[in-house]
Amino acid sequence: MSIRDWPPSERPREKLLRAGAAALSDAELLAILIGTGTRGESAVDVARRLLVEFGSLRSLLTAERARLCSTPGVGIARYAALQAALEITRRHYQELMMTGPTLANPHATREFLRARLRDLQHEVFCCVYLDNRHRVIAFEELFRGTIDGASVHPREVVKRALAHNAAALILAHNHPSGLAEPSQADELITRRLKDALALVDIRVLDHLIVGDGTCESFAERGLL
Repeated sequence: MSIRDWPPSERPREKLLRAGAAALSDAELLAILIGTGTRGESAVDVARRLLVEFGSLRSLLTAERARLCSTPGVGIARYAALQAALEITRRHYQELMMTGPTLANPHATREFLRARLRDLQHEVFCCVYLDNRHRVIAFEELFRGTIDGASVHPREVVKRALAHNAAALILAHNHPSGLAEPSQADELITRRLKDALALVDIRVLDHLIVGDGTCESFAERGLL
């Protein structure tokens, strides 16, 4: 049965307009992005099948392009729509983070970093550059690979901070394992970066580690 044949109160788009997006299930939200169904399946049927096949909404949205595009009911156009929706979410949190002092809105900062780094299969080391009022100047991904003394170069971090005329910064990286617990290597490179940046009067306000749905703070743990 086509969604057009459903009672208006049960159609995902009409339900969203009436009750708000939070009232919809994952399948209903996904159906709106998919737009139309396939022969014998409504858009909601396709969405439910995809959620079962991939295991979760997150796994679906972060699946490899080749696998997702080869799944019946998706294809390149729908893959592009899903990726665009995911990127809009990331940019939404980035805009929130960059509005006003970062320390006054730590939730937006953490949500942005989670959205940006959580699902990566490799480690990425980033910096959030702040002015003297702790407003965000810029966000950059600086290094990729295992985060240790060999792969994160304090000289480059200092160079980029000076280029942005930053007064302070927040360090961040992800743990693809999903565990956000700081390692000895994390603590060591944090001390090295803090000492190097102090030489040019730039403060390290925090180092955030993004795991699977969690974000641990060096500042909150007293490690800075």
